[in-house]
Amino acid sequence: MQTLTVELGERSYPIHIGQGLLDHPELLQGRIRGRTVLVVTNTTVAPLYLDRLVRTLHDLQVDTVVLPDGEQYKTLHVLDDIFSALLERRHDRGTTLIALGGGVVGDMTGFAAACYQRGVDFIQVPTTLLAQVDSSVGGKTGVNHPLGKNMIGAFHQPRCVVIDTTTLDTLPDRELSAGLAEVIKYGLIDDPEFFVWLEDNIERLREREPTALIHAIHRSCADKARVVAADERESGSRALLNLGHTFGHAIETGMGYGAWLHGEAVGTGMVMAARMSARLGWLSGEDLQRTERLIERAGLPVDPPPDLSPGRFLELMAVDKKVAAGRLRLVLLKGIGTAVVTGDFDPAALHATLSMHKAI
Repeated sequence: MQTLTVELGERSYPIHIGQGLLDHPELLQGRIRGRTVLVVTNTTVAPLYLDRLVRTLHDLQVDTVVLPDGEQYKTLHVLDDIFSALLERRHDRGTTLIALGGGVVGDMTGFAAACYQRGVDFIQVPTTLLAQVDSSVGGKTGVNHPLGKNMIGAFHQPRCVVIDTTTLDTLPDRELSAGLAEVIKYGLIDDPEFFVWLEDNIERLREREPTALIHAIHRSCADKARVVAADERESGSRALLNLGHTFGHAIETGMGYGAWLHGEAVGTGMVMAARMSARLGWLSGEDLQRTERLIERAGLPVDPPPDLSPGRFLELMAVDKKVAAGRLRLVLLKGIGTAVVTGDFDPAALHATLSMHKAI
């Protein structure tokens, strides 16, 4: 097991990474302050890991709620199922919510914990690669709206994150590739050495070699923990973690939630950001080719859906959390390992990226 810490003063918390951690009750129980727990999971994960987790919590009062699986269910309506379970089973302010599942489960559980009785504890037990390397760390929680992704939510940090890498054994190949998009993101924004390691090891990751997976997860979590510690509420440098997300969220919303996996949309979004950066003269042709090649080798799409018009893209991108004073800001690249958040770009480069979908 490897452990690192998200440094947030008195709200700091550990991230435990290793094989078989679901069978280590001390990792969870040491972070639970009360006697009641609500485990939130979904219809896919519950048959695989719910009983095992509940056994780990055998000396506590444990209730469960099983949500439908899919991005299309990340809504306020489905969120109410969690609140109903908490109220029906009379959970008080000392309760702890545990998210067992991927990013949708984690985001919804964290948001419910932030809201229930104005804030209760929660713990992340992510079971997808994307959740393990990104959404479970940093305290971003929320739900989608038909007009925009993740526009309703709160910052609410977990008490701990327990990453059992053996849960990836049951993850479909498509979901694994989706998680690799967020792994690649860390190399692109500020960790060029990690990017080179990924170029050398992407096939090992797709083949699920345990040592390679643990290294990639640990490095990703360490990179994100460092950024979150410096800018918890995304007032500055944390926005760099959104590389590819403005394009990607537009794809997810425009195509209908669930049609594209989040990681697939982000992977394509990162390629679009790289292509736009190259058009601006900020990114070399060689670095653009390296970026496209690695994302494609990860099993991800590199071109957006052809039926999403440039006008529709711009309409959807206008509903983005990085829009300031009506001005769209994007995360772009000035090299592999060097990202910037800027609204200072030639609009023609954006229109060309959306219209042609191809690099210059």
